[in-house]
Amino acid sequence: MDKKINPAPLGLSGFALTTWLLSMHNAGMATDAMVPMVLACALAFGGTAQFVAGVMEAFVGNSFGFVAFCGYGAFWWSFALLVEYFPKGLAYAGWYLLLWGVFTTYMWIGTWKKGKVLMLVFTALTPTFYLLAFGALLGSSSLSTLGGYLGLVTGALAFYLAGAEVINESWGSTVLPV
Repeated sequence: MDKKINPAPLGLSGFALTTWLLSMHNAGMATDAMVPMVLACALAFGGTAQFVAGVMEAFVGNSFGFVAFCGYGAFWWSFALLVEYFPKGLAYAGWYLLLWGVFTTYMWIGTWKKGKVLMLVFTALTPTFYLLAFGALLGSSSLSTLGGYLGLVTGALAFYLAGAEVINESWGSTVLPV
């Protein structure tokens, strides 16, 4: 019997770790000295690993996984490029984040017929983008900080889902419900 590899835990892990690191910064829990680590993670794990997972999702016929992992992989690449090479573009960060919020909104709607934990990841991620967007657009550090804390919740949920998928497959039964 040919068993296909589930690429979702890789993509979720890349998303979770990178989201957690950036959210620590957004929540004011880390200084700007942490930014190079966030960018390196954004390029390698958040961007590349997620994109690879997305391409693998295409081969198992999962359109949602393909769009989500390739989309957010591209988000992390574009984020790292924007911060590192095009810092003048950060003046438009609010619009950038707002449009990622729009993308995330329709992806969230797509989770309504998926597992509960995946829906929770997107239920936390959607307002995270909007809080960060309006924090940038309105110059409100309070909204941005709140977005950072909600991003930590998002990252934690994604870590849980990635871990559950690996652990449940390894054990051959539901150890961690999803």
